Amino acid sequence: MKWCRRFCFVVLVMRLIIGAAAADATPLRVCADPNNLPFSDRAGQGFENKIIALVAQDLGSTVEYTWWAQRRGYIRQTLKEELCDIWPGVASGAEMMTSTRPYYRSSYVFVTRADRGLHIASFDDPQLRELAIGVQMVGSDATNTPPAHALARRGVVQNVYGYMLYGDYRHPHPPSAVIDAVESGEVDVAIVWGPMAGYFATQGSTPLTIEPVQPLRDGAGLPMAFNISMGVRRGDHALLQRVNDSLERNHAAVAAILAAYHVPVLPDAFAVPDAAPPR
Repeated sequence: MKWCRRFCFVVLVMRLIIGAAAADATPLRVCADPNNLPFSDRAGQGFENKIIALVAQDLGSTVEYTWWAQRRGYIRQTLKEELCDIWPGVASGAEMMTSTRPYYRSSYVFVTRADRGLHIASFDDPQLRELAIGVQMVGSDATNTPPAHALARRGVVQNVYGYMLYGDYRHPHPPSAVIDAVESGEVDVAIVWGPMAGYFATQGSTPLTIEPVQPLRDGAGLPMAFNISMGVRRGDHALLQRVNDSLERNHAAVAAILAAYHVPVLPDAFAVPDAAPPR
């Protein structure tokens, strides 16, 4: 009977430990846009959804989403109000939060129809003075994204057409409108944030060509490539460390998710952070 008492005692202790660990595994409270593929959506089909699920599983946590349309004031209304604790897919070094280690680096890209054979790779390509160009707008003008600034510096303005980044939420993934415009021939070329372009270029029936813009830094302060991290509230050092450790442990798995969504990844993901790109 002694062996039984010892065995039963060990089982009881193990159950108590497991139960305590489960009780301590607080949910990962995530800020996310419910209609922003390929990054996130309410159905969990975005690549940021997949990466967050991977991190949560690694940490022994579940995921609780605060769904909030990504607009101006997003951080103030979510992270700072403590509705959630982490925001995936932000530019490293973004203001009003603390960034985790970057888990990929990408750039803006030129998107054209493959059957046009345009092969534009530089803002200095003379074709850009003649072609209809689509750019995304964050506000009411087209000069608030890095590509629009780069074009304006070269005097390319009359043939530039703006597409709202946030778009009409009555439709699925509204930011894809600029890619649709390339497919339909409404514009000849679009300059789009790489992850968005890579994903939607594989969704349509018209083959598209994607080429990273050059230069990747246009002038003294106009970067076209960005490290991407997750953001946590300033001062939340415990969560920051846990997520950093998880991203490091799961580097290969994160890379596989990005590849599955055709995210164009640059090799220097640990370069000095740049200002945040619109998304």
